[in-house]
Amino acid sequence: MRGCRDDRGVTTTHHHTTAPRTSPLTLLSLGHACVDVYQGAVAALVPFFVSERAYTYAAASGIVLAASLLSSVIQPLFGALTDRWALPWLLPVSTLLGGVGVALSGIVGSYALTLAVVAVSGIGVAAYHPEAARVARHASRGSHTGMGWFSLGGNLGFAAAPLLVSAVITTGGLHASPLLVVPAVAGAALCTAALRATRARDAAATRLSPTGVVAQSATAGSPDDVAGSRDDWASFVKLSGAIVCRSIVFVGLSAFISLYVRQRTGGGDVSGTAALFVLYLGGAVGTVAGGKLAGRYGRIRVVQWSYALTVLAVAGVVLVPGPLLYVLVALTSAGLYVPFSLHVTLGQDYLPRRVGTASGVTLGLTVSIGGIASPLLGAVADATSLRTALTPLIALPALGWLLLRTLHEPAMPEAIASGSPSGAVSPTASGEGRLQP
Repeated sequence: MRGCRDDRGVTTTHHHTTAPRTSPLTLLSLGHACVDVYQGAVAALVPFFVSERAYTYAAASGIVLAASLLSSVIQPLFGALTDRWALPWLLPVSTLLGGVGVALSGIVGSYALTLAVVAVSGIGVAAYHPEAARVARHASRGSHTGMGWFSLGGNLGFAAAPLLVSAVITTGGLHASPLLVVPAVAGAALCTAALRATRARDAAATRLSPTGVVAQSATAGSPDDVAGSRDDWASFVKLSGAIVCRSIVFVGLSAFISLYVRQRTGGGDVSGTAALFVLYLGGAVGTVAGGKLAGRYGRIRVVQWSYALTVLAVAGVVLVPGPLLYVLVALTSAGLYVPFSLHVTLGQDYLPRRVGTASGVTLGLTVSIGGIASPLLGAVADATSLRTALTPLIALPALGWLLLRTLHEPAMPEAIASGSPSGAVSPTASGEGRLQP
């Protein structure tokens, strides 16, 4: 065996064992990409609903709202369920549900049925994230970089959705939408493989444990009953408020940056598409970079720096014309994506007894708020100009930074910090479980 220092600053001991060819975290990250395809697919289908079914813009936006609003509201409920029981079977089932809803949206006849199947897809996506975040935290043993890779998978899936939808629907029309279920089938298989790999790794760790205590698996019951830990709701609420600010900025720019860059640079469709690509590209770089930076400087400091950078970058996007705009979009992307996975682990550590709830809020409710606020930005843009509508976005990361100023770095639950799969539990004289390193 050997000891090493990981990106959390924790020294862990590694035993020489035969590891699986593909790690559980890699499988979970790939599965996350497959699921989040469906978060981006609904919006990508809107132009085809308008052209093939002659939906009005209001009707088309109703479809997006059906998916995002229901998903954002119900996701914390699934988080609360996973706080009481481990529900690993939710991963493959919810992945399939998310895919089936989108696959049916192109072949059902009425608008009401379209809303219904898209809402079903939203429920699937909502059910997936809290449990997946808990299992990923277990698989990464609390590593910030590991959670960054997990978040990266979702960001890449989201970014790939427009390409996938366009390739399928442009070729076969809306009637080809059943082909969009393919990522869900692949994702369900990846989730199942990840759970099996996690159980195998836990079993191996238990056999090699010097204490001989059976470790609690990621698939075991009562996953978040962390003895001796207290939930810090005040800090969690402040963190959630900052995430709401980030969400509104990101969704607002995602909706309008393409049109705005065309206006400011005088370019055509390609210039707008390039700007949107640069904004999404931050998901591939910033999410992983955030984990590495947090390992060196601490999560709170990195998140605070990111929000401060975002204030200046968004101001540049709104106010600076010409080609320099692309550089400022890239800086905005970095500021928005670097703290993305850190939000999740901070929320989990502020609520160590309610990891599912924390994951549901940080990944669901607060992220989807931006989708609800974006129609307001559109209304302002219709009444005035895009520049006027985007100007308030400068203030939001500043407000988020103010909320983050007073936050402290939460203690990592002992079970994760020690490198134990999720903390071995041994009975005490009083009959209560204590976490063993």
